[in-house]
Amino acid sequence: MPEDDPLAKKKVIRVDDLIGLPLFCSEQSWKNDIPRWAGTKMDQLHLEGSFRLAYNGSMFTKEHLGYLLTFDKLVDTSSGSGLVFRPLTPRLETSLYLVWKKYQTFSPIAERFLAQLGTSFSP
Repeated sequence: MPEDDPLAKKKVIRVDDLIGLPLFCSEQSWKNDIPRWAGTKMDQLHLEGSFRLAYNGSMFTKEHLGYLLTFDKLVDTSSGSGLVFRPLTPRLETSLYLVWKKYQTFSPIAERFLAQLGTSFSP
């Protein structure tokens, strides 16, 4: 959300904080994740628009056109970016999976990306 928005003063965001506000979210999250989080109040939330890239949603948010619901660290919320991230409460978690063809040939950069993923996310 914009760093100068009144909601930015909160440590966490609850469903009631978002009722009646214009929201931006991926279509997949709006259909699958947000209903689990919002429960019976889902019908009081207003999807202003959906996006496939969080960066695109962040541009609308920077212009104060609505609030972006997305994963932490997908858009720049560093000091000076004009945006801040606030977690939802109760916490909303989603499982993500990466899949590819079994005998896929990858470019060198894709190989490095997969190696980094393995390093970053191995137990």
